[in-house]
Amino acid sequence: MMNGPRTLDGKRIAVLAADGFEKVELTAPVAALRDAGAKVAVVALHPGRIRGMNVHQPSDLVPVDKTVNEVSAADFDGLLIPGGYISPDLLRQSALARAFVRAMNELGKPVALMSQAAAILTSAGLAASRRLTSWPGTRDDLVNAGAIWLNQEVVRDGNWLSSRGAQDLAPFIRDLIPFFAGEQAHGAAPDKALSDPQLEEPSGTPGQSLHWLSTPSVGAMLGLALLGVGVVAANRGRRKKQEQIAGPDRPET
Repeated sequence: MMNGPRTLDGKRIAVLAADGFEKVELTAPVAALRDAGAKVAVVALHPGRIRGMNVHQPSDLVPVDKTVNEVSAADFDGLLIPGGYISPDLLRQSALARAFVRAMNELGKPVALMSQAAAILTSAGLAASRRLTSWPGTRDDLVNAGAIWLNQEVVRDGNWLSSRGAQDLAPFIRDLIPFFAGEQAHGAAPDKALSDPQLEEPSGTPGQSLHWLSTPSVGAMLGLALLGVGVVAANRGRRKKQEQIAGPDRPET
């Protein structure tokens, strides 16, 4: 528990996630936000519960508080988007999710992203000229969309706070609370005009995890299969309804 003041009392933070989010990138920041006094709501593409992942292994289910068609940017004081190999890809395909992220940005609300979540910015048309970090595997997508990608633990650029991934959770959470509290960033903002280069070799974190994880059990493999089947089936059932709610998607820049 925090020993200091509850600096986020009264703040309402949305956590935008879908099935396949990286578990620790949601649970650890959410625990810190709630400990600081924030009211946190998990916003997802569908009601009920969403499945977390530990790299490639299915993990716990997390209850959904609101669906993306039930919320607006005016409902919240900030937005957190955890990463993962599946969740950001689902979110970037959703017109409602893209519109929600754009609306938060247009209102100047603070938006924090972890690892692969930064890829949503490319689909929402928000990456150009922004200084960001992300999971290194999404570096080229962001650079090709006009962003300046920095290979740093945490990067703050205006109302955006980004992190490379779970390996940087400690510095990310350290900066997350003052970021949502509206405090000014310490030190000078990064002023690099060029992106950091591509990595020479894949980042070791997922590879290390996969190396020591045992062969997936039948239950784990079944869980992955059910997750995929459930997502596909649910998406088919929701697509027509979302199109009716959202109307034509805004032209993207």
